[in-house]
Amino acid sequence: MKTKSTVKDILMIILGTSMYAFGLVYFNMANQLAEGGVTGITLILLNLFNIDPAFSTLLINIPLILIGGKILGKQSFIYTILGTVSLSASLFVWQRITLSINVSHDLLIAALLAGLFGGLGSGFVYRVGGTTGGADIVARILERKYGFSMGKTLLALDVLVLTLSLTYIDLQHMMYTLIVSYMFSQIVDFVQDGSYKARGVLVISEKSEEIGNTIMATLERGVSYLKGQGGFSKDDKRIIYVVVSPAELVMVKRIIEDIDPKAFVSVINVHEAIGEGFTYKKPPRFTLQRKLPVKK
Repeated sequence: MKTKSTVKDILMIILGTSMYAFGLVYFNMANQLAEGGVTGITLILLNLFNIDPAFSTLLINIPLILIGGKILGKQSFIYTILGTVSLSASLFVWQRITLSINVSHDLLIAALLAGLFGGLGSGFVYRVGGTTGGADIVARILERKYGFSMGKTLLALDVLVLTLSLTYIDLQHMMYTLIVSYMFSQIVDFVQDGSYKARGVLVISEKSEEIGNTIMATLERGVSYLKGQGGFSKDDKRIIYVVVSPAELVMVKRIIEDIDPKAFVSVINVHEAIGEGFTYKKPPRFTLQRKLPVKK
């Protein structure tokens, strides 16, 4: 299983860097849009000194990879080397494939597509614990040490590099590049979250045990009972907490309403759900499900 997972990670990194390089070559470079981070620096070197980004990306990242190796651990270090080499190779290949993508000279469309491909590609890489070197290493360190969002960290670093990019692009192109950076950061966070948002449900009811048992039997979702106390009555309460998918939320509300219409229910967005039924499949269960009455 570990070997299978490693192979999957490697393929994901190669796919991600290829998508990122594709967007960079055919949307950023083709439309004179800058980029943030180390990639943005390589575009500055390309336009001012005609240095191929495929080579400058690799050379600039060498010291950063060495720093990242000491901080991020063995696996992240290996994945970063793979991501950096794969990105350089992808840039080399895509620049030598003649392909023209017509966006009707619309810089807004080009910016959105550049952010989309860059964000998707980088998001795939980040999701398996890799980076493409450069600012990604800094962002990964801040994420692990301080919990900062990689997308927002990269956006801040991009602003700094984009300011330097005014040496070869005008203000109009720089503003469109900011759209690329914003789109990029949003897509990265979206991909890292798995494009999936669970729902957490808190239920305060006099019939908490019956509601909890019905949810477990009907939806096969585990529930937790939290100890609570009424602020006014000072009565002890058993609070139900359960995490469900958005599609299951309607059924949970239906169960609660059928058993205790006076129950207090609070539904919250769950940023990420890890565990049985979310990141891995539930084991088969053979439970007698309660048939809910049909509403007329």
